[in-house]
Amino acid sequence: MSSPHQSVPPGKSSHTAAAGSDTGSASAARVIRIPRLAFLGVFILLMCVFFMFVGWPAGLWWLLFIPVVVGVWVWRTQTTVSEAGLDLRTMFGSRHLDWSQLKGVRIPKRGYVRADLVDGTEVKLPAVSYDRVRDLAAASRGRIPDPYAVPPASDGGGAVVDGGDGDTVSAVGEGADSKAGVVSGTAGAESGEAGVDSGRFGLGESEGDDGNADVDGGKAEAGDDTRGKDGAQ
Repeated sequence: MSSPHQSVPPGKSSHTAAAGSDTGSASAARVIRIPRLAFLGVFILLMCVFFMFVGWPAGLWWLLFIPVVVGVWVWRTQTTVSEAGLDLRTMFGSRHLDWSQLKGVRIPKRGYVRADLVDGTEVKLPAVSYDRVRDLAAASRGRIPDPYAVPPASDGGGAVVDGGDGDTVSAVGEGADSKAGVVSGTAGAESGEAGVDSGRFGLGESEGDDGNADVDGGKAEAGDDTRGKDGAQ
């Protein structure tokens, strides 16, 4: 017999996520977007365009579209990093990339970070600039290594290499032996430069010594001739 004061478990609500559902997985996604402070620049641009529009409304009405387009670009441009992959959203479209499609990322000198795909193509990662690479690496949960962090020697995660043209390439799912090779190559190049320098230094020193010896020998011969002339006199 149940007591009238016995607690009754609450019924399931339609807002409660069922066990095993992926409703809470969206909270783990990391959105990398253009800083919202950029809207302040859009507002300033709007004020500048508005004053020009007031001066000649019939001919400069089209200038009002410029801040609108820039505002839409700031609002839409973003890259979402989740367990499912990368969701890229630009001003005119969107695209999803699975982690299995990524071979690595490339950090150019200018512009957004590029994702190297297994099919040999490249895709820009919207809003992921040079200073947001660490956020991308942290949100990927180790799938994309941090190219500016020195991994331990036993780490077999990703490899970070120098692309040769000033770009940093961060490989996904590859070993760190390539980085060790690049470091060894750099050390070898430095050793070669040191050898060349030492060779130049040794060459210059030996030439200088021989030159000094020749000069000293010339002085000694001149001294002997002088003494011979004094004795003859």
